[in-house]
Amino acid sequence: MASPRRIVILGSTGSIGTQALEVASRNPDRFDIVGLSAGGSDIAMLAQQAIDFRVEAVAVRQASTAADLQLALYAEAQRRGYAHGDHDLPRILAGPDASTELARWDCDVVLNGLAGAAGLEPTLAALGAGRTLALANKESLIIGGPLVKGLAAPGQIVPVDSEHSALAQALRSGSASEVRRLILTASGGPFRGWDAEALSTVTVEQALAHPTWAMGPLVTVNSATLMNKGLELIEAHLLFDVPFTAIDVVVHPQSVVHSMVEFVDGSTIAQASPPDMRIPIAWGMSWPERVADAAPACDWTSATSWDFYPLDEAAFPAVGLARTAGTAGGTAPAVFNGADEACVAAFLAGTLPFTGIVATVARVLDEHLHGASSSDSGSAWIDGNNVGLGDVISADAWARRRAQALVSDGTREGTHA
Repeated sequence: MASPRRIVILGSTGSIGTQALEVASRNPDRFDIVGLSAGGSDIAMLAQQAIDFRVEAVAVRQASTAADLQLALYAEAQRRGYAHGDHDLPRILAGPDASTELARWDCDVVLNGLAGAAGLEPTLAALGAGRTLALANKESLIIGGPLVKGLAAPGQIVPVDSEHSALAQALRSGSASEVRRLILTASGGPFRGWDAEALSTVTVEQALAHPTWAMGPLVTVNSATLMNKGLELIEAHLLFDVPFTAIDVVVHPQSVVHSMVEFVDGSTIAQASPPDMRIPIAWGMSWPERVADAAPACDWTSATSWDFYPLDEAAFPAVGLARTAGTAGGTAPAVFNGADEACVAAFLAGTLPFTGIVATVARVLDEHLHGASSSDSGSAWIDGNNVGLGDVISADAWARRRAQALVSDGTREGTHA
């Protein structure tokens, strides 16, 4: 029997991370968790995870929490009855570069489950170190497209998003030349069927009440606006080298068919399973092999029906906006994502209405592509042939500043973009 795969999990206290650890705990002969990273907001959970899996290293983004983590590790070991010195405690990495350092750790697979643009440099580090990258942090590929693709060897990135995992599985049914189009499925979020006027009244509580998936606040709000589907559209283009004109989005409320591939002969291959992230997570950690009983399968003994609807792009313009950003490429996707993260934060803080999220992102992206003053670092679009890591970071920072300024202006004036 082969040795267990050595796994590093970035974002271990989040939804992806905790489910990955559940998969690993049920399959100790297949997975050896050797490193964990987290932001530092739940030190007690991180310490518990580290002791549970006897990891070699733990990383926290906030350097100020390193001492608290060390105390929590000692306390957790003592609570379990270990005498002093009987239990090897992990090395602690702390600071904004800690996850990046951990991504280079001696391991087979790095599962990047970090949220947002913070995942970019760890993604680049894992690829540069030759690790298989199980990628749940779509933003790092989206904003760093040419940089990430330039580092990645064929097959080195394994998608963990349920939609892209489904596409990767379905694509094994034929050759690249036989693919006609990719079809991403969207649950439609909590506001499927709402028109633009109704969406203007959405509250934070409503936006966070996703009908199918349990996710963090950023991804949940992005799912409600369908911004998440726009990001996934760009990700699909980058992962599978399929043009934007051959990628469609269809609304599927049950979230059982996770995505589909249509082939030139008229066949459509769909990957279906109950909405459970443990299946794509397990596949990402074990690729190209499957993990038995990663999650329950569909129950084919009960009557059921699946619905599919066309996307209402008038009410949900985020997908079309993503096509614009993705087609432009270069620094445009970084601006698209950075502005969105800033706008979601403003919405959650109560300073931007729900419909203002996409409207403000659209304005920031338009300024980036068509004439914002180039004297402001990061404001001018740079194409994918010339973009560097510093350009992407500057564009992301500029987009956040510009979005925040527009939100502040709208708040003072009582209007929003």
